[in-house]
Amino acid sequence: MRKGMIDAVVVGADRITSDAVFNKIGTYMHAVSAKYHNIPFYVAAPYSTFDAVRLEKDIVIEERSRDELAFCGGRQLMPDNVDALNYAFDATPIDLVTAIITEKGVLRPPLAKEDLTRGRI
Repeated sequence: MRKGMIDAVVVGADRITSDAVFNKIGTYMHAVSAKYHNIPFYVAAPYSTFDAVRLEKDIVIEERSRDELAFCGGRQLMPDNVDALNYAFDATPIDLVTAIITEKGVLRPPLAKEDLTRGRI
């Protein structure tokens, strides 16, 4: 991105609320970097991923085992007394998203809750 070699970023989504996109860990960092470099950030996801009932604050992000970080190939990488957070997903604020591409068409934020049920498409 910094070298100007990226024209657009396209990611998927596991869930989309009116205020956030939930996807694999690292998606938020890509969105922030794209915003900084004025690169469009698109989410491609089926309409079934929209959640009109909840907001970002209502979603509990899955945490995976500490052992995924503490061990690799049978070798311990962290001392036993060191805690770790190992989130599987992150939340990207909707204001970092240029557009959401679905099988029904394209939505552009901001999204209202009714957009997630009826669609503006």
